[in-house]
This record gives sequence, structure tokens and C-alpha cells, in this order.
Amino acid sequence: MRNVAFLMMYNGTNYHGWQVQKTQVTVAETLEKALTVICGEKIKVTGCGRTDAGVHAERYVANFRTSSAIPCDRFPLAVNSRLPEDIVVYRAFDVDGRFNAIGSCLKKEYTYRIFNSRIRNPFYVNRAYFYPKTLDETLMDRAARVFEGTHDFRAVRSVGTETMTTVRTIHYCRVGRNGPLLELKVCANGFLYNMVRAITGTVLYAAEGKLTPEDIPAILASGNRTLAGPTVPPGGLYLTKLWYEDERLNDEEA
Repeated sequence: MRNVAFLMMYNGTNYHGWQVQKTQVTVAETLEKALTVICGEKIKVTGCGRTDAGVHAERYVANFRTSSAIPCDRFPLAVNSRLPEDIVVYRAFDVDGRFNAIGSCLKKEYTYRIFNSRIRNPFYVNRAYFYPKTLDETLMDRAARVFEGTHDFRAVRSVGTETMTTVRTIHYCRVGRNGPLLELKVCANGFLYNMVRAITGTVLYAAEGKLTPEDIPAILASGNRTLAGPTVPPGGLYLTKLWYEDERLNDEEA
């Protein structure tokens, strides 16, 4: 039985997240249906993370076990012929039998995009959070950096999937601007439910003067979700980078 890993990407607008659900269309379900036809056997996939409804992935890794003899260089074209246009597999590799897309992932980077302009751009609908009031990216970056390090992040997670611990390590959390597009990039060894969207909302609160960057350590220490900023909409969130021991899966070229 082979263990095959896919490098893929998807626009999450039309999906209720990655994880298979009973009544909603999801990315994993759509991929499993395509692979079941291609491989001629029931396929179950394991993804590198549970992206929520409306969230996108510019980089995503999934693995599955199969007895199919399809060569890896043929898998992308074969499965893409059965997938909708908003999900794309671009590479496939045979990997070690112990490999697990989520368990083997060392760290992840998410990017939250804000279209900061007085006039909205139709091409960013469901792709970035439209925010018409001018934002100070320097102040936002200062607030974002306070989240770096190892902390209990209960104050910036929504009620959802229970975890053994709410302590995570953020390797970097930075804000930059390219014209009207602001990006908050955060890399961590793991993420809690809606953590990046709540961090972004808190950074926006700092930009709005509703709190200061210096307030953030006390907010984190309190564990009180109501003291932090709101959970911003999902359409601006992208999974953008992944790290694995297997260097082939760290490839950034689509």
C-alpha cells in the first residue's frame, strides 16, 4: 500500500472548510470523490490543517493510502480532470509510510489580507477584507509583533475544536503593505480555532485606537476572549507556507 502526498491549492469560497462534514460541501470530500474514481477504490485523505469555511490555501499538503499504480507524475493531471476549477493538485510524491500531513507538519504560515482603500475592488471580493478607513501599518506591525513567542492564546481563539493545550509558539507575526493591500503574516507551530482571524481583529483594534500594543500582553495573560479584538471575516485568510522534514513538500513553486 502506497502513501502518496499531494501539493495542492484551493479557493475556499465555495466550500465549508477542508474537513469532511455530513451536510456541507468541503474540500476534502470533493478531493476524496475524485480520487475514489481515479484510483478505483475508496480513498480517505488526511490534510495538513482544518481550514474553515471560506478560507483559502495557496499551499496545502494532503496524503492518502492507495494500492493504485498510477505514477506520481500522472496524478496531478488525472485528479485535476475530476476536480472543479477552484481546487488544483500540482505535485504528487510517494512518501514514507509513517508520513501524516498534519502530524508531520513542523510549522505553518497563514496570511491575512486587507484591502485598505476608500473604494472597494471587485476582484478582492471574498479574497481580502475591505477596510475603507486608512490604516497605519507601522502601528499594526508593532501590535502584531507582541504576539510573537510562546504564550497561552486562549484570548484569541473562538469556541470550537477542543485541544489538549492552548499554548502555542508564534515564530513571527508581522504586518506589511503593498499599495492598498495589507498583509498580516503569522507563522507558528500550531493554531487554535480562528486564532489568526482573532489576532488580526486585535491588531485592527490597535490601529483603531481601541487598545494599544502595550495592552496585548495583559489580554493574553487574562485568557479572556472578550478583551481581544473581533474575529475578522474568513475571505481574507490564506494558508501560505508549510514546513516538513521532507524538503520536497516545502516547495514554493506552483
